[in-house]
Amino acid sequence: MIGRVLTIAGSDSGGGAGIQADIKTITMHGCYAMSVITALTAQNTVGVSGILDVPPEFAAQQMDAVFPDLLPDAVKIGMVSSAGMARIIAEKLREYAPKYVVVDPVMISTSGHRLLQQDAMDALIAELLPLADVLTPNLPEAEALTGMAINRIADMRAAAMQLSERFDAAVLVKGGHLTDTATDVLCENGKVTELPAERVDTKNTHGTGCTLSAAIASNLAKGMSVMVSICAAKAYLSAALRAGFDIGQGSGPLLHNYQLTV
Repeated sequence: MIGRVLTIAGSDSGGGAGIQADIKTITMHGCYAMSVITALTAQNTVGVSGILDVPPEFAAQQMDAVFPDLLPDAVKIGMVSSAGMARIIAEKLREYAPKYVVVDPVMISTSGHRLLQQDAMDALIAELLPLADVLTPNLPEAEALTGMAINRIADMRAAAMQLSERFDAAVLVKGGHLTDTATDVLCENGKVTELPAERVDTKNTHGTGCTLSAAIASNLAKGMSVMVSICAAKAYLSAALRAGFDIGQGSGPLLHNYQLTV
């Protein structure tokens, strides 16, 4: 049976992140992709020039259309732009109770800019994160969630343990912001595991977080364990970065369909 994965995220008109990256990733994992769009953006590799938020009620309408008919096995949640959106997504997740929920808690950009207002961050933490089976914060997001300074692997281990206990979820603290390594740290059921990662020398990293979380959700939908899902997703992400795709004038995307271009 083909795994069915729903992505709940914003649209990236440049195709490198958000809904577009998720659908590409889900498809390349042999799963069927569905989407609930939370916002429309006008953006490219250089930056974002406009954002149009979808009313939370319409996001709920999309979820009401998808869940009863198409029965997602796994849900991946990306950037949630408002407190109202976080609350209504959480309400519908409680109603439909999908088997797996993967949350990429998009709060702080790679460059360190805060992406959510405080009320939206509070709603994300209170409403959505407790419903997750897997959380995938980067280092700035893990710092915001724990109040810790995270500069080394030992700090990542402590943060992963704290967040896993707090939200009763598997937590993957991503090490892409480290300077000497790209090792990630996973805490699942009280066990902390370091997952070494290849640091690929490229400026084209737009959408890596979206891609990783969508790949994890796809693997879970296919019946893999959390650990195997994450390791396979990391291997896919590294290979897509190694493909050396270069498009646009800024920080471009990775090549999601690299397997089809060789």
